[in-house]
Amino acid sequence: MIVNKLMNKIIKTRIPQIEHFMNNPLEVQNEVFEDLISSAKNTVWGKFYDYKSIKNWESFNQRLPINDYNSLLPFFERIRKGEENLLWCSEIKWFSKSAGTTASKSKFIPVSEESLQECHYKGGKDMLALYINNHEDSQIFSGNSLALGGSAQENDSNSDIFVGDVSAILIDNLPYWAEFFRTPKKEIALMPEWESKLEVMVREVSSSNVVSLSGVPSWMMVLLKGVIDYTGKSIQEVWPNLEAYFHGGVNFNPYRQQYSKLLPENINYMETYNASEGFFGLQDSKNLDSLLLLLDYGVYYEFIPFDELGTSNPKIINLSMVKKNTNYAMIISTNGGLWRYMIGDTIMFTEIKPFRFKITGRTTNFINLCGEEVIADNSDRAIQVACVATDAIISEYTAGPYLGETRYHEWVIEFDKEPNDMDKFSAILDISLQELNSDYEAKRYKNIILQKPKINVVEKGTFYNWLKNKGKLGGQNKIPRLANNRECLDEILKLINK
Repeated sequence: MIVNKLMNKIIKTRIPQIEHFMNNPLEVQNEVFEDLISSAKNTVWGKFYDYKSIKNWESFNQRLPINDYNSLLPFFERIRKGEENLLWCSEIKWFSKSAGTTASKSKFIPVSEESLQECHYKGGKDMLALYINNHEDSQIFSGNSLALGGSAQENDSNSDIFVGDVSAILIDNLPYWAEFFRTPKKEIALMPEWESKLEVMVREVSSSNVVSLSGVPSWMMVLLKGVIDYTGKSIQEVWPNLEAYFHGGVNFNPYRQQYSKLLPENINYMETYNASEGFFGLQDSKNLDSLLLLLDYGVYYEFIPFDELGTSNPKIINLSMVKKNTNYAMIISTNGGLWRYMIGDTIMFTEIKPFRFKITGRTTNFINLCGEEVIADNSDRAIQVACVATDAIISEYTAGPYLGETRYHEWVIEFDKEPNDMDKFSAILDISLQELNSDYEAKRYKNIILQKPKINVVEKGTFYNWLKNKGKLGGQNKIPRLANNRECLDEILKLINK
């Protein structure tokens, strides 16, 4: 097909630039740093911290505090009302709604024109460039991309500023020609109410020539099952030309078995790391399960070792100082006006040349009752081992601490296919966690400190109903895998015990 060949050729022109930042990462990051400082020097923020006198990262490190959403919120609120030149030099026309892992309150992140074009859209283009580079026979532009996005919403503060999930912002600003390559129609994709949108979307996409899927695995699974129920056919029968699924937002491994049941055996999977705050990583090789850190996107990266979080004076490092196999909290400064912003994600580098990494969890996504420091990467991998050993398929799970006369980790698990031996599943989960985490192993020794985990198996649809009760269906909403409190656990257990 002529259009497919032409688009593939155009998209692949980005490959030399990707190779440039892979081969020259520190130089490229330094250029990004200098551009960010220069661009923001006359903003309210830049004047307060005297950006004109900042010549290197060392002075930046000494001068600026680490920030989170709450510390920058007063600026965000002023920007949403229409004030300009506060954190960034250009007009802010969009705010991305970040739901995170079902926090009770949504966060609203400013998105500049530079961030939209040079980070988010560039990420989408590079995703396709790397995919086509790895699959020379791809027909990705011969049909439609099914993008499962979020929704727009009213902005009470300023009607001139668009507010919605980052995917809604991207869809709303796509060039007209891009509509020829995507489904569903924009007006359907941006519908605010999830269940109504799902019903309409299923009808529309079922008759489309879908060649690729893009979206969060948990919600894409709901859509795929809806298409199967609506058509009475398999996904392969509905979309015979389907060749790729671009997924992100959560660790894909717990969902892999479910997808292997629904999608064609020869489908290609590609992981992405795109958040409300920016586009940070792409799986650049089909033979690797790690992500390439994207370095020329208007994002400057810093890191805090995970074990120093919460200390009075944590060590902060830049990319030149990171080490492999160390868990870091990621800090970003961006061309959207986020300065030394703790995004809340933790990562671990698997390679340094080039910089590749895996997402290990959230800064709040862990259990540490007595020094065991179990992170989401541990639990995801242990769950996968237990599922394989007992022929189980998991839908969702969450876990947290129990502190009473005894101490243990309590789990709530929803299975798509229950284990053939629940006691064996529980034992293997516990053993796998010990093999993956020596601190957990030490605390589990002879049940002296930690008792064996307790597992609550819940009916299918439990997590969906829990999210529905919280008004968190669809979009970027995610299940918190681990927490060092019982808030989510108790809400779900209360729901099932009604």
